[in-house]
Amino acid sequence: MDGKTSLFAFAVVALLCGGVLRQGAAAASRAPLMMYDFEKGLDRKLVTVNWDATFSLTDADGGKALRVATGHKADWPGITMRAPAGKWDLSSYRAVKLSVRNAGTGRATVCLRVDNPGADGAKNCLTGHLDLAPGQSETLTVPLTSAPFRLDPPVKIIGMRGTPGSIGPLDPANVTQVLVFAPRPKADQLFVIDDLRAVGRVETRASRTFLPFIDEFGQYVHADWLGKLHSTDEFKQRIAAEEADLAKRPGPAGWGRYGGWQGGPKLKATGFFYPARHGGKWWLVDPEGRLFWSHGPDCVHPNNATTPITDRKGYFRGLPEKGSPLAVFYGRGSWGPHGYYKGKRYESFNFTAANLRRKWGNGWKAKHAELAHRRLRSWGMNTVANWSDSGIYLQRKTPYVVSIHFGGPTIEGSEGYWGKFPDVFHDGFRGGLRRRLAGEKGKSAGDPWCIGYFVGNELSWGNEDSLGVAALVSPPDQPAKKAFLADLKATYATIDKLNAAWGTKHASWQALADSRTAPNRSRATADLHRFYSAAAEAYFRVCREECKRAAPKNLYLGCRFAWVNDRAARAAAKFCDVVSYNFYRYSVADFRLPAGLDMPVIIGEFHFGALDRGMFHTGLRRTNDQDDRADKYRQYVRGALSNPQLVGAHWFQYGDQATTGRGDGENYQIGLVNVVDTPYPETVAAVRDVGYAMYEHRAKAK
Repeated sequence: MDGKTSLFAFAVVALLCGGVLRQGAAAASRAPLMMYDFEKGLDRKLVTVNWDATFSLTDADGGKALRVATGHKADWPGITMRAPAGKWDLSSYRAVKLSVRNAGTGRATVCLRVDNPGADGAKNCLTGHLDLAPGQSETLTVPLTSAPFRLDPPVKIIGMRGTPGSIGPLDPANVTQVLVFAPRPKADQLFVIDDLRAVGRVETRASRTFLPFIDEFGQYVHADWLGKLHSTDEFKQRIAAEEADLAKRPGPAGWGRYGGWQGGPKLKATGFFYPARHGGKWWLVDPEGRLFWSHGPDCVHPNNATTPITDRKGYFRGLPEKGSPLAVFYGRGSWGPHGYYKGKRYESFNFTAANLRRKWGNGWKAKHAELAHRRLRSWGMNTVANWSDSGIYLQRKTPYVVSIHFGGPTIEGSEGYWGKFPDVFHDGFRGGLRRRLAGEKGKSAGDPWCIGYFVGNELSWGNEDSLGVAALVSPPDQPAKKAFLADLKATYATIDKLNAAWGTKHASWQALADSRTAPNRSRATADLHRFYSAAAEAYFRVCREECKRAAPKNLYLGCRFAWVNDRAARAAAKFCDVVSYNFYRYSVADFRLPAGLDMPVIIGEFHFGALDRGMFHTGLRRTNDQDDRADKYRQYVRGALSNPQLVGAHWFQYGDQATTGRGDGENYQIGLVNVVDTPYPETVAAVRDVGYAMYEHRAKAK
């Protein structure tokens, strides 16, 4: 039976919300604005190559289209199409769409970037992505607004990545160009594009009645949708409906105690998880010797929708009175690496926990933990993944991974999205990691349910000379700089020989130590690369040694690469039991490690989101609606199951982020459950479709 038809939410949530309009459903359609259709030819003054690409008109479906061929020597090969009149005013449209066909022989990822003046890929632009199989045709969509209206006069909304009537750093009234390109392709690509158009209607609404726009449950006030909670009385019906669903489908019949493949081959049982190559593919093996593929969500905890309220209390309707039972969910925070709250302390409110208290009463923590384990098993998941609550995973009902963070010394001259790079040459790095891991004694260390440890997350690995440059521009007492200078002295013996090689004029080794200037990268390439490898290998070696010192039988799972180069990946492969990546893509079916490496790989994060259930940002990979989101989940995980190097994929995250954003403004619709702890029926059906059949699917994949 199709999981969609049996899932409780369609029977009960639809009843609770029957007859209501989904967000934006009332917006009338309007005629598209055709921006480019190529039927009248091509103005080569307006369409130009960015890097490593060619284009030409071609016949397609009885008309004309544009054929774009890219190489793979540049990071972003493609074309730019400029507005014929200097700009397009798209302020009354909801999205830009482009018809795309993959005319090549391999999978292709195509990006569409919509630009204001000054766009740089992060600022003053919006980008959409589409992953296509050979011969596949799809529509690439870039939403321009998260709601079918704009406020007049505009209301400044702070602390949110996506806001009502806006979706990011773009002024739709001043779009000057669009870029169509392949992101860091590994091979040549060929695609055909046509009918660049703006679609959908955006209405103007008076802003005087907009605030407050968040209700007492943390939900958007001015719309209705499937799954929205209207009163606490609805919790009883939802609890009963989900209980019936979980009882009917407690989990896959062919799984063992740890979620391994009970009906599959049996390998050596060591009492702990370990990686093994079997049948031409990498697997994990569970403590009982059963093949295991790790499938589960990150952030299984009751804090996902915690949001700052400082400077924003007017956004919220019905925040609890101080001294009331729900007032315990107020808190204080200072984490805000980006956005409005960066560097600030703020008051917060935890809508997730408050709603769980409303749902279950005083025993909500125990109920939440018990239900999390039951849900995962019923949904065909077998892992409590990163960033989760130790009070949940240490119940030892579902295998889990542990995130190890400890602060520690950094390289002053480095930079990165989440902060500076660790200085692995500083004694405090090993010492801090050792102290942090000591805290796992009697908890996860030596626990058979613990798959292993991630140390660090999405570090700023940069390009293959970045760590060397970062060390050289740091102060002279930086341990990483001292280590690099010691290497240079051993290589060149005298400062004159280094000057000759680098084209520099340092008067002495001390002068080089005192310098904060980066060298000519092309002249210093070999030395920068050598130091990069030394630093990367030191990072993974020390992490491995300390993980194995604290928990010799649990796995070291790497650092969850987000930005990575081959040199860093090769260093990881030398020391990790399993290499980890956070892959926000539409497909990982064709992912491979750098040439010559054959290692198990685990995906630490991926997700998809949509804008049809009361939230204002899709997260890092957009989908059109909840059905599309579910389909993308199926495609992604089935592609991962077919990939011989991948041993698991972890969804980020268990629950939606707050509608009004966490400390850095992220307010993504990325949960398996929403802010009122109601599962998304379409996505959960997809999780079950994949999870219940995942072992058979992987075994048969070629």
